[in-house]
Amino acid sequence: MGLRMESQQQVNQGFTPDKASGEIPLPPVGIPSVTGGMGFGEENESTVQFELARVFDKMKVVKAFVFDVDGVLTDNGIQITETGEYLRTMNVRDGQALKWAVAAGYQIGIITGGTSEGVKKRFTQHLGVQEYYSGISDKATAFQAFMQRTGIKPTEICYMGDDLPDLPPLRKSALATCPADAVPEVMAVCDYISPYPGGAGCVRDLLEKVMKLQGKWPSY
Repeated sequence: MGLRMESQQQVNQGFTPDKASGEIPLPPVGIPSVTGGMGFGEENESTVQFELARVFDKMKVVKAFVFDVDGVLTDNGIQITETGEYLRTMNVRDGQALKWAVAAGYQIGIITGGTSEGVKKRFTQHLGVQEYYSGISDKATAFQAFMQRTGIKPTEICYMGDDLPDLPPLRKSALATCPADAVPEVMAVCDYISPYPGGAGCVRDLLEKVMKLQGKWPSY
């Protein structure tokens, strides 16, 4: 069951029992938006609270992030020039969050079926990503290579993908996540569904929640 959070919901918001009833209230924004079309009621609220706690527990142990590119770090659109070159649009805030994550000591991996040298240059040279796998049709193999090269266990990895080729690494990761516009099959296996679509801040959203929960989000 994938948990959705609205953009205003922060992971560091504590749950304080209501003084009158003694019950722990739901956070005021975003919850209970849980996949599956659940109705309102005490039983479903308890389920949401359980799901929220489970996702937070997984976020607390994350040491590495692995991302797909198209549909996650881009909006799934491709512009084609008259010379046949492909152009993609990426979100600057996603990139900034990746730089902060690298600086904080997280292992970051990129696994993509694309072969764009421009995309590779952005991640490896400008954002400091060391584990970059391109032209990949079997993402499970690349995911295994990432673990072997970094020494990170699957129980410590968060993966974000949006389409069917992402399913194998999503199923192997401790924390499976996706953008708001991922395909239904991907949403069905994810622990966390960002309120943002691909290329529009879903990566920033995920990194910010995990890093704030772990006390690693930068302050200025």
